Amino acid sequence: MERIRLGMVGGGIDANIGRVHRHAAWLDGQFDLVAGALSSTPEKSRASGRALGLAGDRCYGSFAEMAEAEAAREDGIEAVAIVTPNHVHGPAAAAFLERGIHVICDKPLTATIEQAQTLERAVRGSDALFILTHNYTAYPMIRQAREMIAAGELGALRVVQVHYAQDWLAQAGHGKQAEWRGDPARAGLGGAVGDIGTHAHNLACFVSGLPVERLAADLQAFVPGRAVDDNGHVLLRFAGGVRGMLWCSQVAVGHENGLSLKIYGDAGGLDWSQEEPDRLWFTPYGQPKRLLTRGGAGATAAARAISRVPGGHPEGYLEGFSNLYTEAATAIRAARHGSRDLGLLPGLEEGLAGMRFITACVTSSAQDATWVTL
Repeated sequence: MERIRLGMVGGGIDANIGRVHRHAAWLDGQFDLVAGALSSTPEKSRASGRALGLAGDRCYGSFAEMAEAEAAREDGIEAVAIVTPNHVHGPAAAAFLERGIHVICDKPLTATIEQAQTLERAVRGSDALFILTHNYTAYPMIRQAREMIAAGELGALRVVQVHYAQDWLAQAGHGKQAEWRGDPARAGLGGAVGDIGTHAHNLACFVSGLPVERLAADLQAFVPGRAVDDNGHVLLRFAGGVRGMLWCSQVAVGHENGLSLKIYGDAGGLDWSQEEPDRLWFTPYGQPKRLLTRGGAGATAAARAISRVPGGHPEGYLEGFSNLYTEAATAIRAARHGSRDLGLLPGLEEGLAGMRFITACVTSSAQDATWVTL
């Protein structure tokens, strides 16, 4: 099958997230990276493009230049990955959407709710697809958990607990990645709550199948001088009376990438951790706890559909990203025939929900953790 021509905005040669997206797009052989505007500095952007082996005339100094030039080429890109700081997401995505080029954008949707509303108009006014890379939704055992809950194996849901804890910002410093994440003009008003809290919120909603309706948040900036939060505790009220709690922290010393999800119903409970992604613990009420594994006995169709290797061979972060890219390729090929179906891929609606979550958390915390409706 012919590969989809892909461009990239941001993600220069020294940017980790750019490498992640490039590896993910490459893993299943669905995309060829052929163009890029890889840095906010034109000279560095072109140098990064050459270092990645892109043709000289397709190494651009800006996303605006790239969008215009690629749209005019017969062999121009069909899709673009946007892997920049948050404040660039909106204008970059709009530049490609208005030219009919599909967008695969890193989360969160934008830096501000106003930028999100502008981007929403661009998405709704375009025939191109908009896909948001909430990569944890594409882990096989997360798909299995969602399928089990939808099938009623937990009964009526009661409680959702989701934690995302890191320690890399426990002290000041840590280079440009920490610098832009601590700048409200580039990251938005939310710090940890925007960077990793949105992943936790999205995962809880994706697996449970329920939206958050109200929340009460207590956000902190523990590191002196930090302009955005680095820790947050959030009480959640989901649709249908389900209760929850979300903790996100980038100052939790001893945690590397501690994303975990626990969901409890009146007939059973599920427990999953990103650092052991191939394992899902299922406890039916009154019965022994059961360990379900990716590719093992009891694996559901949804989990098997996005597994690459036999059980016992670990799959994780890169494969989760690649699952999204492979599903994006399927959606893009279907879009050639008029389809707008994203399947289980996150898109505009999930992005808007994330922005409402960030805004509500910041608003609630500023009002001494009062309840806010999303």
